[in-house]
Amino acid sequence: MVSRTVTSGSKRAILLLVLAAAMLPATASARLRVVTTTQDPGSIVKAIGGDRVAVTTLCKGFQDPHFLDAKPSYMLELNEADLLVVIGLGLEIGSVPTLTTGARNDKVLPGKAGFLDLSTGITPLEVLPIADRSQGDIHPNGNPHYWSDPENGRIMAREIGARLDQLDPDGKATYDANLAAWEKQLDAKEALWAAQMAPLKGAKIVTYHESWPYFARRYDLEIVDQVEPKPGIPPTPAHTLDLIRLMQDQKVKIILMESFYDAKVAQLIADKTGARLLVVPGSVHGDPGVPDYFALIDEIVAELSKTAKS
Repeated sequence: MVSRTVTSGSKRAILLLVLAAAMLPATASARLRVVTTTQDPGSIVKAIGGDRVAVTTLCKGFQDPHFLDAKPSYMLELNEADLLVVIGLGLEIGSVPTLTTGARNDKVLPGKAGFLDLSTGITPLEVLPIADRSQGDIHPNGNPHYWSDPENGRIMAREIGARLDQLDPDGKATYDANLAAWEKQLDAKEALWAAQMAPLKGAKIVTYHESWPYFARRYDLEIVDQVEPKPGIPPTPAHTLDLIRLMQDQKVKIILMESFYDAKVAQLIADKTGARLLVVPGSVHGDPGVPDYFALIDEIVAELSKTAKS
């Protein structure tokens, strides 16, 4: 009699556990599963989506996004995704086509609502009507590093908000409110950044990679050359010598480079020319103190503004 009572109680307990376990996936699946190729749109999706989204980012902020691999684990992430957000303009050309094909998830294929190419809302710089590989690792449809301009960040946020509204109409009020709050914060930040960058208006700079034209345009900086002789091509002795002479002739005092590049040659050039080498994060989480998009621009502007005070 006792054994039957215990068995009956065990069955009830097991039933409750099964019911509880069945409810957990339903709750989790109510959240939109969003995959972003890089950390910058990932940060914005989290800010706008809040608790209604679960975000996975493929390329970490301390990694060069040009070399994002098409890993099988990424395909598994995309297999369960509701939305894939890409930078576009060829930045992920070596990975995204393979990933979207291998994921076996029609929702995230180009042309579907679950595929968002943020570059479609951007006016690209450096479009090349005629291009070939002899010019280096180029992007014929335009330079893809547009997120460094905060106004392009606004465009990215609006596109993300609109797509979340489309995919999850029940969350529209939440997404719209979060987007409005994000833009209000951006307005305040832009005023601060403009004031910090004002003393550097017209300053000549050298960058390591050709990834700063949008930022330079926003804050009236003149990029005279890159440490790379061609995009994606490591520095050569001949180009390095030419660049040192150019910087001396034009009195260039700033070299700007992302933290994931090797600083050895850039530091040599700085030593020879008396310039300051500024190593900054290229993306969110590129440094430990850069947890979101606003902190990214904060860090870049802060490093540059120091040169105006020295």
